[in-house]
Amino acid sequence: VQLQASGGGLVQAGGSLRLSCAASGRTFSSYAMGWFRQAPGREREFVGATTGSGTITIYADSVKGRFTISRDNAKNTVYLQMNSLKPEDTAVYYCAARSTGSYSKRASEYLYWGQGTLVTVSS
Repeated sequence: VQLQASGGGLVQAGGSLRLSCAASGRTFSSYAMGWFRQAPGREREFVGATTGSGTITIYADSVKGRFTISRDNAKNTVYLQMNSLKPEDTAVYYCAARSTGSYSKRASEYLYWGQGTLVTVSS
């Protein structure tokens, strides 16, 4: 599976962005998808994840209520809608695929990674 993330950019605090992650392959629905982020000088952290079917999603407490993950398996794409953005959301955002339909919060359990897309939130 190859992943291509896009949609990052510069936005003011309180604004919104939608990230997309397009995947190659024919069995996209069999992969759980996760979003992670890494700010400068910090470790990569879990943002959220969804099951292969998209019926279950989980989020980090820091983004719960502001971020929403969805997926369109017909388009082999997963999305991260980010609302009410804060300066502390500034990071490179990565999408990742896990070769099972169940989600995980652990980066080590995701085998495939996109290249990352930079989100910068100005105050």
